[in-house]
Amino acid sequence: MEKKVSIEQVCVLAGKIMLQSGAETYRVEDTMNRIATAFGVKNPQSYATPTGINFAVDVAEETYFLRITTRSTDLHKVAEVNTISRSITAGELNLREAFSSLIEVDNDGLLYHAWIRIIVAAFVSGCFTIMFGGVWNDFIPALVAGGFGYAGMLGVDRLLEIRFVSEFLGAVIIGFITVICIYTGIGKEMDKIIIGGVMPLVPGLLITNAVRDLISGHLVSGLSKGIEASITAFAIGAGIAAIIAFA
Repeated sequence: MEKKVSIEQVCVLAGKIMLQSGAETYRVEDTMNRIATAFGVKNPQSYATPTGINFAVDVAEETYFLRITTRSTDLHKVAEVNTISRSITAGELNLREAFSSLIEVDNDGLLYHAWIRIIVAAFVSGCFTIMFGGVWNDFIPALVAGGFGYAGMLGVDRLLEIRFVSEFLGAVIIGFITVICIYTGIGKEMDKIIIGGVMPLVPGLLITNAVRDLISGHLVSGLSKGIEASITAFAIGAGIAAIIAFA
C-alpha cells in the first residue's frame, strides 16, 4: 500500500531543495505558497530562514519544521524546482507526481563534477587578473593559484564541517603559490595575481541574496546572510594576510 503524500511534504521538500541550493529566502517562501495554493490551500503560511523552514496550511493548523544544515550553490536545482512549481500551478502534476519529481531533483548530485568546477575556477582567476589590470605574465600564475586554491577549498569542505575554514585554507594556498611565483620571477604583480586567484572564493551570490532579501523585507535572513558573507570575506583576507606576513 502506497504511503499518502501530503501538501505539506511537497511544499517543505520544494523549499528544502531551493534553500540548500542557494535560492533567496523570499523566493523559497513564494514557491511554497504557490504550490500550496495550486493544491487548494486558501491561506498557506510559510517562513524560511537560511537554517530552517516552517510551513502550515493555515494559521491555526499543525506546523511542519525542517532544519537546513548544508547549503551550496546549485542554480540548476533552483530552476528545476521552479519548473515543477509552474507545472503544478498549471495543473499538469498531482501531489504524488510532484513529490516524485522533487525527490528526483533532491537526489541528483551537482550538475558539474568537482574537476570541471576547478578548471573553470582556474580560468576565471586568470581572466580576472587580466581584467583588473594584470599583465599576461600573471595569467598562468593566477590560473594555477586560483585552481589549486579552489580545489583546496572543496577538499577541506568535504573533510571538515566547520564553516569558513575551507575559505581560509583556500586563500592560504592561493597566497602561498602567488608568493612562490613572484620570488621565482614567474609572476610580476603580486596584488593582481591574488585578486584574480581569490575571485572564485568570493561569496558573490550570498551578498546578492542578502541584499535582495533585505529589499524584500526578510530582515532576519538578509542580515544573517550578510554576516555570513562578511565572515567569509574576512576568512579569505585572513588567509592571504597570514601568508604575506611571513613572506
